Amino acid sequence: MEGRWDFLEWLGPDASTAVLMLLDDPADLVRVSAVSQSWRQFVIANSFGKSLCLRIFPEVSNFARVAEVRSSSKTTEVGSSAVAELENLGREHRVYLYLGHCLGSPKGKRDCINQAICASSTDNFPDESIENTLEPSELVDGRPSYWSSGGQRNPGVPESLTYRLVANICIVEEIKIQPFRAFFQYGHPIYSAKSVRFRMGYSRSAHGKSTSITNGCAGHQSSLDDKYCWTYTSPEFPMVQENVLQSFKFPNPVICIGGILRIELLGRVQKQAMDDLYYICVCYVQVIGRPLSPALDLDIHEGTGSLVLKYFPHASSCKTSEGTSADEAGKPSSWRSFALRLRHLRAVRRWNQAMLSTLLGPIQFSDDDGDDDDYDDNLEEETSV
Repeated sequence: MEGRWDFLEWLGPDASTAVLMLLDDPADLVRVSAVSQSWRQFVIANSFGKSLCLRIFPEVSNFARVAEVRSSSKTTEVGSSAVAELENLGREHRVYLYLGHCLGSPKGKRDCINQAICASSTDNFPDESIENTLEPSELVDGRPSYWSSGGQRNPGVPESLTYRLVANICIVEEIKIQPFRAFFQYGHPIYSAKSVRFRMGYSRSAHGKSTSITNGCAGHQSSLDDKYCWTYTSPEFPMVQENVLQSFKFPNPVICIGGILRIELLGRVQKQAMDDLYYICVCYVQVIGRPLSPALDLDIHEGTGSLVLKYFPHASSCKTSEGTSADEAGKPSSWRSFALRLRHLRAVRRWNQAMLSTLLGPIQFSDDDGDDDDYDDNLEEETSV
Protein backbone atom coordinates (compact mmCIF):
# COMPACT_ATOMS: atom_id res chain seq x y z
CA MET A 1 0.00 0.00 0.00
CA GLU A 2 1.42 3.35 -1.08
CA GLY A 3 0.33 5.31 2.04
CA ARG A 4 2.19 3.08 4.52
CA TRP A 5 5.85 2.76 5.47
CA ASP A 6 7.95 1.08 8.14
CA PHE A 7 8.90 3.54 10.87
CA LEU A 8 12.11 1.71 11.84
CA GLU A 9 13.14 1.38 8.21
CA TRP A 10 12.47 5.08 7.67
CA LEU A 11 14.55 6.07 10.73
CA GLY A 12 17.41 3.72 9.94
CA PRO A 13 19.15 1.30 12.33
CA ASP A 14 21.14 3.89 14.31
CA ALA A 15 18.25 6.22 15.06
CA SER A 16 15.92 3.27 15.74
CA THR A 17 18.40 1.83 18.23
CA ALA A 18 18.68 5.21 19.98
CA VAL A 19 14.88 5.40 20.31
CA LEU A 20 14.37 1.84 21.54
CA MET A 21 17.18 2.16 24.08
CA LEU A 22 15.06 4.82 25.81
CA LEU A 23 12.42 2.23 26.74
CA ASP A 24 12.54 1.33 30.44
CA ASP A 25 9.72 -1.21 30.71
CA PRO A 26 10.00 -4.82 29.42
CA ALA A 27 6.32 -4.67 28.47
CA ASP A 28 7.14 -1.93 25.95
CA LEU A 29 9.74 -4.16 24.31
CA VAL A 30 7.14 -6.92 24.07
CA ARG A 31 4.74 -4.53 22.34
CA VAL A 32 7.45 -3.38 19.94
CA SER A 33 8.28 -7.00 19.09
CA ALA A 34 4.63 -7.70 18.35
CA VAL A 35 4.29 -4.99 15.67
CA SER A 36 5.74 -7.08 12.86
CA GLN A 37 8.23 -9.81 12.11
CA SER A 38 10.87 -7.29 11.03
CA TRP A 39 10.48 -5.28 14.25
CA ARG A 40 10.77 -8.46 16.32
CA GLN A 41 13.94 -9.48 14.49
CA PHE A 42 15.39 -6.02 15.03
CA VAL A 43 14.71 -6.15 18.79
CA ILE A 44 16.17 -9.64 19.11
CA ALA A 45 19.25 -9.01 16.94
CA ASN A 46 20.20 -5.95 19.01
CA SER A 47 19.64 -7.65 22.42
CA PHE A 48 17.45 -4.84 23.72
CA GLY A 49 16.02 -7.13 26.43
CA LYS A 50 19.46 -7.79 27.90
CA SER A 51 20.43 -4.14 27.61
CA LEU A 52 17.30 -3.10 29.51
CA CYS A 53 18.05 -5.54 32.35
CA LEU A 54 21.64 -4.28 32.55
CA ARG A 55 20.49 -0.68 32.85
CA ILE A 56 18.05 -1.49 35.65
CA PHE A 57 20.23 -4.04 37.46
CA PRO A 58 23.98 -3.88 36.72
CA GLU A 59 24.43 -7.17 38.61
CA VAL A 60 23.06 -8.95 35.51
CA SER A 61 26.48 -8.47 33.92
CA ASN A 62 27.77 -11.29 36.15
CA PHE A 63 25.93 -13.88 34.05
CA ALA A 64 28.30 -15.38 31.48
CA ARG A 65 25.38 -16.86 29.55
CA VAL A 66 21.77 -17.96 29.91
CA ALA A 67 20.14 -21.34 29.43
CA GLU A 68 16.54 -22.31 28.73
CA VAL A 69 15.45 -25.57 30.37
CA ARG A 70 12.37 -27.34 29.02
CA SER A 71 10.87 -30.45 30.52
CA SER A 72 10.59 -32.18 27.15
CA SER A 73 14.21 -31.66 26.09
CA LYS A 74 17.68 -31.11 27.44
CA THR A 75 19.05 -27.73 28.48
CA THR A 76 20.01 -25.47 25.58
CA GLU A 77 22.60 -22.83 26.38
CA VAL A 78 22.62 -19.45 24.71
CA GLY A 79 25.88 -18.98 22.89
CA SER A 80 26.43 -22.68 22.12
CA SER A 81 28.13 -23.25 18.76
CA ALA A 82 25.76 -26.18 18.12
CA VAL A 83 22.76 -23.86 17.79
CA ALA A 84 22.18 -21.25 15.10
CA GLU A 85 22.99 -17.70 16.19
CA LEU A 86 19.49 -16.44 15.49
CA GLU A 87 17.97 -19.13 17.68
CA ASN A 88 20.43 -18.26 20.43
CA LEU A 89 19.47 -14.60 20.28
CA GLY A 90 15.79 -15.57 20.36
CA ARG A 91 16.27 -17.59 23.55
CA GLU A 92 18.31 -14.81 25.11
CA HIS A 93 15.51 -12.40 24.22
CA ARG A 94 12.89 -14.56 25.98
CA VAL A 95 15.00 -15.14 29.08
CA TYR A 96 15.95 -11.50 29.64
CA LEU A 97 12.45 -10.22 28.94
CA TYR A 98 11.14 -12.63 31.55
CA LEU A 99 13.85 -11.56 33.99
CA GLY A 100 13.01 -7.92 33.33
CA HIS A 101 9.33 -8.66 33.98
CA CYS A 102 10.17 -10.30 37.32
CA LEU A 103 12.48 -7.47 38.32
CA GLY A 104 9.74 -4.93 37.80
CA SER A 105 6.98 -6.90 39.50
CA PRO A 106 5.86 -5.50 42.88
CA LYS A 107 4.27 -8.79 43.98
CA GLY A 108 5.54 -11.39 46.42
CA LYS A 109 7.49 -9.38 49.00
CA ARG A 110 8.55 -11.49 51.96
CA ASP A 111 11.33 -12.14 54.45
CA CYS A 112 13.99 -13.82 52.30
CA ILE A 113 16.28 -15.26 54.98
CA ASN A 114 16.39 -19.05 54.94
CA GLN A 115 19.10 -19.78 57.50
CA ALA A 116 22.03 -18.31 59.39
CA ILE A 117 25.43 -19.48 58.16
CA CYS A 118 28.07 -17.90 60.37
CA ALA A 119 29.17 -14.97 62.48
CA SER A 120 32.69 -13.53 62.48
CA SER A 121 32.77 -14.06 66.26
CA THR A 122 30.41 -15.00 69.08
CA ASP A 123 30.95 -14.14 72.73
CA ASN A 124 28.99 -16.97 74.35
CA PHE A 125 27.97 -19.83 72.08
CA PRO A 126 25.27 -21.10 71.72
CA ASP A 127 23.32 -18.76 74.01
CA GLU A 128 24.36 -15.71 71.94
CA SER A 129 24.38 -17.42 68.54
CA ILE A 130 23.64 -15.75 65.20
CA GLU A 131 20.54 -17.96 64.92
CA ASN A 132 18.92 -15.83 67.62
CA THR A 133 18.77 -12.99 65.08
CA LEU A 134 16.04 -14.90 63.20
CA GLU A 135 13.65 -14.33 66.11
CA PRO A 136 11.86 -10.94 66.11
CA SER A 137 11.58 -10.74 69.88
CA GLU A 138 14.42 -9.81 72.24
CA LEU A 139 12.89 -12.10 74.86
CA VAL A 140 12.05 -15.71 73.92
CA ASP A 141 10.82 -18.25 76.48
CA GLY A 142 11.81 -15.86 79.25
CA ARG A 143 15.42 -15.63 78.04
CA PRO A 144 17.21 -12.81 76.19
CA SER A 145 17.49 -13.59 72.46
CA TYR A 146 20.34 -11.90 70.60
CA TRP A 147 23.73 -12.37 68.93
CA SER A 148 26.80 -10.89 70.59
CA SER A 149 30.24 -10.40 69.11
CA GLY A 150 33.42 -11.07 71.00
CA GLY A 151 34.76 -8.16 73.04
CA GLN A 152 37.44 -5.84 71.63
CA ARG A 153 39.56 -3.04 73.07
CA ASN A 154 39.73 -1.39 69.64
CA PRO A 155 36.30 0.09 68.70
CA GLY A 156 37.25 -0.02 65.01
CA VAL A 157 37.25 -3.85 64.75
CA PRO A 158 34.36 -4.88 62.43
CA GLU A 159 32.06 -7.88 62.67
CA SER A 160 29.94 -9.73 60.11
CA LEU A 161 26.83 -11.90 59.97
CA THR A 162 26.32 -14.21 56.98
CA TYR A 163 22.98 -15.67 55.88
CA ARG A 164 21.58 -17.90 53.18
CA LEU A 165 18.48 -16.61 51.39
CA VAL A 166 15.49 -18.66 50.25
CA ALA A 167 16.56 -18.79 46.58
CA ASN A 168 19.73 -18.56 44.51
CA ILE A 169 18.34 -15.45 42.82
CA CYS A 170 16.43 -12.91 44.91
CA ILE A 171 15.46 -9.28 44.52
CA VAL A 172 16.41 -7.48 47.75
CA GLU A 173 14.84 -4.09 48.46
CA GLU A 174 15.69 -3.41 52.08
CA ILE A 175 17.35 -4.95 55.11
CA LYS A 176 16.17 -4.35 58.66
CA ILE A 177 18.38 -4.68 61.74
CA GLN A 178 17.54 -4.20 65.40
CA PRO A 179 20.46 -3.58 67.81
CA PHE A 180 20.13 -5.29 71.18
CA ARG A 181 19.40 -3.41 74.38
CA ALA A 182 20.95 -5.20 77.37
CA PHE A 183 17.99 -4.73 79.70
CA PHE A 184 19.71 -6.96 82.29
CA GLN A 185 22.69 -4.57 82.64
CA TYR A 186 22.83 -1.29 84.55
CA GLY A 187 21.68 1.63 82.40
CA HIS A 188 20.28 -0.69 79.70
CA PRO A 189 23.15 -0.08 77.21
CA ILE A 190 22.51 -0.58 73.48
CA TYR A 191 25.32 -2.38 71.66
CA SER A 192 24.86 -1.06 68.14
CA ALA A 193 27.40 -0.57 65.36
CA LYS A 194 28.37 2.82 63.94
CA SER A 195 27.43 1.82 60.40
CA VAL A 196 26.54 -1.19 58.24
CA ARG A 197 27.42 -2.41 54.78
CA PHE A 198 25.96 -5.30 52.79
CA ARG A 199 27.50 -7.80 50.39
CA MET A 200 25.65 -10.30 48.19
CA GLY A 201 27.05 -13.18 46.21
CA TYR A 202 27.58 -16.92 46.03
CA SER A 203 29.64 -19.65 47.67
CA ARG A 204 32.76 -20.79 45.84
CA SER A 205 32.38 -24.39 47.03
CA ALA A 206 29.77 -27.13 46.67
CA HIS A 207 27.50 -24.96 44.51
CA GLY A 208 26.72 -22.70 47.45
CA LYS A 209 25.66 -25.34 49.97
CA SER A 210 27.04 -24.33 53.34
CA THR A 211 26.50 -25.73 56.77
CA SER A 212 24.74 -23.57 59.31
CA ILE A 213 26.79 -22.06 62.08
CA THR A 214 27.47 -24.28 65.08
CA ASN A 215 30.36 -22.69 66.92
CA GLY A 216 31.27 -19.34 68.31
CA CYS A 217 34.04 -18.01 66.13
CA ALA A 218 34.37 -18.37 62.36
CA GLY A 219 37.96 -17.10 62.14
CA HIS A 220 39.67 -14.24 60.35
CA GLN A 221 37.69 -12.10 57.93
CA SER A 222 40.10 -12.84 55.08
CA SER A 223 39.48 -16.57 55.48
CA LEU A 224 35.74 -15.99 55.38
CA ASP A 225 36.04 -13.91 52.20
CA ASP A 226 37.84 -16.78 50.47
CA LYS A 227 34.67 -18.87 50.77
CA TYR A 228 32.48 -16.44 48.83
CA CYS A 229 32.47 -14.34 45.68
CA TRP A 230 30.61 -11.03 46.04
CA THR A 231 28.68 -9.68 43.08
CA TYR A 232 27.31 -6.63 44.91
CA THR A 233 28.64 -4.37 47.66
CA SER A 234 26.47 -1.60 49.07
CA PRO A 235 27.54 1.83 50.31
CA GLU A 236 27.81 2.30 54.07
CA PHE A 237 24.63 3.16 55.98
CA PRO A 238 24.81 4.91 59.37
CA MET A 239 23.22 3.05 62.28
CA VAL A 240 21.70 4.83 65.25
CA GLN A 241 22.21 3.63 68.81
CA GLU A 242 18.55 2.84 69.41
CA ASN A 243 16.72 -0.38 70.24
CA VAL A 244 14.40 -0.22 67.21
CA LEU A 245 14.12 -2.16 63.96
CA GLN A 246 16.14 0.10 61.65
CA SER A 247 15.46 -0.02 57.91
CA PHE A 248 18.29 0.20 55.37
CA LYS A 249 16.65 0.61 51.99
CA PHE A 250 18.70 0.45 48.81
CA PRO A 251 18.36 3.33 46.33
CA ASN A 252 17.37 0.68 43.76
CA PRO A 253 16.44 -2.98 44.30
CA VAL A 254 19.43 -5.33 44.06
CA ILE A 255 19.70 -8.82 42.57
CA CYS A 256 21.33 -11.21 45.02
CA ILE A 257 23.05 -13.68 42.68
CA GLY A 258 23.88 -16.85 44.58
CA GLY A 259 21.67 -16.45 47.64
CA ILE A 260 24.38 -15.39 50.13
CA LEU A 261 24.07 -12.18 52.16
CA ARG A 262 26.71 -10.75 54.46
CA ILE A 263 25.99 -7.91 56.88
CA GLU A 264 29.14 -6.02 57.84
CA LEU A 265 28.89 -4.16 61.15
CA LEU A 266 31.45 -1.37 61.11
CA GLY A 267 32.63 0.34 64.27
CA ARG A 268 31.62 -0.13 67.91
CA VAL A 269 30.03 2.46 70.18
CA GLN A 270 29.29 0.70 73.48
CA LYS A 271 31.62 -0.67 76.15
CA GLN A 272 30.58 -3.33 78.62
CA ALA A 273 31.20 -2.07 82.15
CA MET A 274 32.34 -5.37 83.64
CA ASP A 275 35.30 -5.94 81.29
CA ASP A 276 35.77 -2.51 79.63
CA LEU A 277 35.53 -4.06 76.14
CA TYR A 278 33.52 -2.96 73.10
CA TYR A 279 30.77 -5.28 71.78
CA ILE A 280 28.19 -5.34 68.98
CA CYS A 281 24.90 -7.10 69.67
CA VAL A 282 22.01 -7.68 67.25
CA CYS A 283 18.54 -8.73 68.24
CA TYR A 284 16.81 -9.29 64.87
CA VAL A 285 17.58 -9.25 61.14
CA GLN A 286 15.05 -9.21 58.32
CA VAL A 287 15.64 -9.15 54.54
CA ILE A 288 12.69 -7.85 52.51
CA GLY A 289 12.58 -8.93 48.88
CA ARG A 290 11.30 -11.45 46.36
CA PRO A 291 12.71 -14.86 45.38
CA LEU A 292 12.70 -15.48 41.62
CA SER A 293 12.51 -19.27 41.91
CA PRO A 294 11.30 -21.62 40.54
CA ALA A 295 11.28 -20.03 37.08
CA LEU A 296 14.84 -18.67 37.41
CA ASP A 297 17.83 -20.35 38.99
CA LEU A 298 21.62 -20.19 39.01
CA ASP A 299 24.22 -22.70 37.88
CA ILE A 300 27.94 -22.33 38.58
CA HIS A 301 30.29 -23.97 36.10
CA GLU A 302 32.67 -26.18 38.08
CA GLY A 303 35.69 -25.65 35.86
CA THR A 304 35.56 -21.93 35.16
CA GLY A 305 33.33 -20.65 37.96
CA SER A 306 31.21 -18.78 35.40
CA LEU A 307 27.56 -18.10 36.23
CA VAL A 308 24.71 -19.41 34.09
CA LEU A 309 21.22 -17.97 34.45
CA LYS A 310 18.77 -20.87 34.03
CA TYR A 311 15.21 -20.22 32.87
CA PHE A 312 12.41 -22.78 33.35
CA PRO A 313 9.54 -21.52 31.13
CA HIS A 314 7.11 -24.17 32.41
CA ALA A 315 7.60 -23.19 36.05
CA SER A 316 5.19 -20.92 37.90
CA SER A 317 5.35 -17.32 36.75
CA CYS A 318 7.00 -15.07 39.36
CA LYS A 319 5.20 -16.75 42.25
CA THR A 320 6.38 -16.28 45.79
CA SER A 321 7.88 -19.47 47.15
CA GLU A 322 6.15 -20.98 50.13
CA GLY A 323 7.50 -19.40 53.27
CA THR A 324 7.11 -16.44 55.56
CA SER A 325 5.61 -13.23 54.24
CA ALA A 326 7.04 -9.88 55.26
CA ASP A 327 4.19 -9.33 57.72
CA GLU A 328 4.29 -12.85 59.17
CA ALA A 329 8.06 -12.66 59.67
CA GLY A 330 7.63 -10.23 62.56
CA LYS A 331 5.70 -12.75 64.66
CA PRO A 332 7.73 -14.59 67.30
CA SER A 333 7.79 -18.39 67.34
CA SER A 334 8.61 -19.95 70.71
CA TRP A 335 8.30 -23.44 69.19
CA ARG A 336 10.86 -22.58 66.53
CA SER A 337 13.13 -21.11 69.19
CA PHE A 338 12.85 -24.34 71.21
CA ALA A 339 13.80 -26.39 68.16
CA LEU A 340 16.81 -24.14 67.47
CA ARG A 341 18.04 -24.50 71.03
CA LEU A 342 17.80 -28.28 70.74
CA ARG A 343 19.81 -28.05 67.52
CA HIS A 344 22.48 -26.19 69.46
CA LEU A 345 22.50 -28.91 72.08
CA ARG A 346 22.79 -31.53 69.38
CA ALA A 347 25.85 -29.77 67.94
CA VAL A 348 27.54 -29.54 71.32
CA ARG A 349 26.50 -32.87 72.86
CA ARG A 350 25.98 -34.97 69.72
CA TRP A 351 22.29 -35.52 70.28
CA ASN A 352 20.76 -38.08 68.01
CA GLN A 353 18.30 -36.73 65.42
CA ALA A 354 15.94 -39.62 66.06
CA MET A 355 15.65 -38.55 69.70
CA LEU A 356 14.76 -35.01 68.63
CA SER A 357 12.18 -36.32 66.19
CA THR A 358 10.63 -38.39 68.97
CA LEU A 359 10.38 -35.33 71.21
CA LEU A 360 9.22 -32.82 68.63
CA GLY A 361 7.84 -34.83 65.74
CA PRO A 362 9.25 -34.26 62.24
CA ILE A 363 11.77 -31.39 62.25
CA GLN A 364 13.43 -30.04 59.11
CA PHE A 365 17.17 -29.83 59.75
CA SER A 366 19.60 -28.35 57.28
CA ASP A 367 20.52 -30.45 54.26
CA ASP A 368 24.01 -30.97 55.64
CA ASP A 369 22.81 -32.67 58.84
CA GLY A 370 23.71 -36.33 58.77
CA ASP A 371 25.35 -38.66 61.23
CA ASP A 372 27.53 -37.10 63.90
CA ASP A 373 30.83 -37.73 62.13
CA ASP A 374 29.67 -36.16 58.88
CA TYR A 375 28.16 -33.30 60.82
CA ASP A 376 31.46 -32.57 62.56
CA ASP A 377 33.37 -32.80 59.28
CA ASN A 378 31.04 -30.30 57.60
CA LEU A 379 31.23 -28.03 60.63
CA GLU A 380 35.02 -28.07 60.58
CA GLU A 381 35.10 -27.28 56.86
CA GLU A 382 32.69 -24.35 57.16
CA THR A 383 34.38 -22.72 60.15
CA SER A 384 38.04 -23.52 59.51
CA VAL A 385 40.40 -20.57 59.29
